Amino acid sequence: MDELERISAEEMSSLSKNPIIIILDDVRSMQNVGAIFRTADAFAITAIYLCGYTPTPPHRDIHKTALGATETVAWKHFDDTISAIEEAKNQGFEIFSVEQTHNSTSLQNLQASISGPMALVFGNEVNGVSDIALSHSKSAIEIPQWGSKHSLNIAVSVGVVVWDLVSKMQHTKKSS
Repeated sequence: MDELERISAEEMSSLSKNPIIIILDDVRSMQNVGAIFRTADAFAITAIYLCGYTPTPPHRDIHKTALGATETVAWKHFDDTISAIEEAKNQGFEIFSVEQTHNSTSLQNLQASISGPMALVFGNEVNGVSDIALSHSKSAIEIPQWGSKHSLNIAVSVGVVVWDLVSKMQHTKKSS
């Protein structure tokens, strides 16, 4: 483990974070929530906002997939998604929903000069992002897909989108 040069939870708390908040809109699976915490830790994002009936730590099923990331990623619970969106907006984050819509922007077509701060709304595993959350978003981002299902697990979607955006943000920082 020493060879991996992992930082401690204390060091993680003082680390400069990527300006991304993940907002989970009524996500039902504890394993998905745990996996999203791990992704948030891996990419050093600002916070996760857990909304509605989205499960919250501590819980053994979240811990099983989070592997301690609930201790290294800031998170808050909100009774509803709109309250989380409003808090993110008040902190200067632009709101984007990750959803397949008629007017969505393909992830690959987002500007490479993205520097944030961005709050990303991810929806329920069956119903997606709620209409009310979509209406409070600047726009929708869609992950391009070429298979027949046009559906990814939410934890996979979070990983794909956050990796892409953090990569673009890091590239912008290096170019500046």
